[in-house]
Amino acid sequence: MKKYIAVDEKDTRSGFGAGLFELGQTNQQVVALCADLIGSLKMDAFVKEFPDRFIQVGIAEANMIGLAAGLAIGGKIPFTGTFANFSTGRVYDQIRQAVAYSNKNVKICASHAGLTLGEDGATHQIMEDLGLMKMLPNMTVINTADYNQTRLATLEIAKYNGPVYLRFGRPVVPNFTNPNSGFEIGKAVTYEEGTDVTIIATGHMLWKALEAWDILHEKNIHAEIINLHTIKPLDEKAVLSSVLKTGCVVTAEEHLRNGGLGDSIAQLLALRNPAPVEMVAVDDKFGESGKPEELLVKYHIDTPDIVEAAIRAISRKKG
Repeated sequence: MKKYIAVDEKDTRSGFGAGLFELGQTNQQVVALCADLIGSLKMDAFVKEFPDRFIQVGIAEANMIGLAAGLAIGGKIPFTGTFANFSTGRVYDQIRQAVAYSNKNVKICASHAGLTLGEDGATHQIMEDLGLMKMLPNMTVINTADYNQTRLATLEIAKYNGPVYLRFGRPVVPNFTNPNSGFEIGKAVTYEEGTDVTIIATGHMLWKALEAWDILHEKNIHAEIINLHTIKPLDEKAVLSSVLKTGCVVTAEEHLRNGGLGDSIAQLLALRNPAPVEMVAVDDKFGESGKPEELLVKYHIDTPDIVEAAIRAISRKKG
């Protein structure tokens, strides 16, 4: 009998919208900026209730980052909102120079990330954003799994002093994390303990990893499932402790293999505890238009791909 069956589904971007609205009610220093995508970023409630703390910059993302940096200098806590592609690739120079270099307290909040953006296609489906952002000194990088976790992360990053990149998505996905568990930046969460293989997942892929756990369990394979919502700083202790126990690891992410979560895990293990690593990620390709679930299948980042990767990792460990 399966343990993980979706009973509630919501989009992660709505978790951001809910968290931002709560912050508006509780923290007068929080301000929001948007690049002509209020509805897409679910910022409507904040805009309606706190119009004096909102700036609509229009389709001018570079200006938005510059404005946010200036607001941070003035003691405000700016939250910027647009699609992940425009939040990172389009404005990388501004983020590097005006935010990361000077360690400004700007929260870069990015929706519509990864393949599950779906029909909008390759020009919008950025899958290199985690790599771009984690390479910047001073930048904290977070990739949430569901509505509940996105809401909690939004609340938490307002308390954190420094630049943050918060990544979430458009599609409706299973909402399964504990809404009352809190959120600790840089702290991995273990969902299942196991001894045969460690599966480390981030973002939407966490649910896929839990589905894979069900299948592996039926095969008498005991997988340890870790939710690594914070890509940077990496919870090295949690990763090393788990892999020392299981001897091999699978990473799962809605991102390119180059520069993503898998890269971070492989680098850590190469330096501290070499072990077989299998990466479930997109293999050096741009996306395309299509239904989210069909794209996950085509680009080999679906539940069966995690299962197969786990079996390969165990085989390499034994061999």
